[in-house]
Amino acid sequence: MTPFQQAQMFGLDDPNICNIALDGVFDDCQDVVKAVSADANFKAENRIGAVNSINWARLMAQVVYYINCYLKVTTENTEKVSFSVPTGNFGDICAGHIARQMGLPIDRLIVATNENDVLDEFFRTGSYRPRSSEQTHKTSSPSMDISRASNFERFAFDLLGRDAAQIKELFGTKVKEGGFNVDKQALEAAHAEYGFLSGSSTHADRLATIKDVHERYGVLVDPHTADGIKVARAVQEEYGVDTPIICLETALPVKFAETIKEAIGSEPEVPERFAGILDAERHVTDLPNDAAAVKDYITQYINKTEV
Repeated sequence: MTPFQQAQMFGLDDPNICNIALDGVFDDCQDVVKAVSADANFKAENRIGAVNSINWARLMAQVVYYINCYLKVTTENTEKVSFSVPTGNFGDICAGHIARQMGLPIDRLIVATNENDVLDEFFRTGSYRPRSSEQTHKTSSPSMDISRASNFERFAFDLLGRDAAQIKELFGTKVKEGGFNVDKQALEAAHAEYGFLSGSSTHADRLATIKDVHERYGVLVDPHTADGIKVARAVQEEYGVDTPIICLETALPVKFAETIKEAIGSEPEVPERFAGILDAERHVTDLPNDAAAVKDYITQYINKTEV
């Protein structure tokens, strides 16, 4: 996380909130969240939930703005649009897949990755090879520094004929052994039947795109959104996509001031509601990358806290 993102989280000091920082990357944190949630008794006793895309409710909410975007840019129901989505965990674009399956007239769903290009590799080759934490690159679009996309399993379930036993084998066993390959027919279905295309973006691409969009349109975008725009442009040229492409915006540029300054020569303006946020006291507990340690901390925190 950038210093601004840390300040947003660690500045919270409400008695019912405990900020935990694990010794690992996003994938490690998500594995711990899944492990905690997999303990049914602990989950029930402590009313554990998740608000990221592990939770199906998150995807349901995201489906809505695909529909909203479509209605805003079209005049007739026969028109089609495409979406370019910056992604690492395959959550937001999974919601796009669901919207498309529901009947929303989406032409292409464009997967935009950064240097952590596991998903781009799959949609180009049919090979899904998650990386280890050590192999995951730290980039200037950090929310996409993910090498094990949890929601990809949901799409693979549709792609491979909703065969639960096969999905269990692939993601429960094969992924742990290094990954798996799908056959040519499945890869073609991902493109033709489900509309997926993909591309990747680098730090240099992000800087160039931020600068170009700012100079050409007077709009300042964050690095993740820049990944989406860059990949949309590249895919449009590579595959001849002829429908309008909506690039989903990811975050406020102010969260990534260092990269923005590198791109345009000055830092983004800080919205009034965030004035002084970097000066706030930090409240965070460092824990090892271990589900048992996290569960112990949660139990202790609940027992000593009155809200």
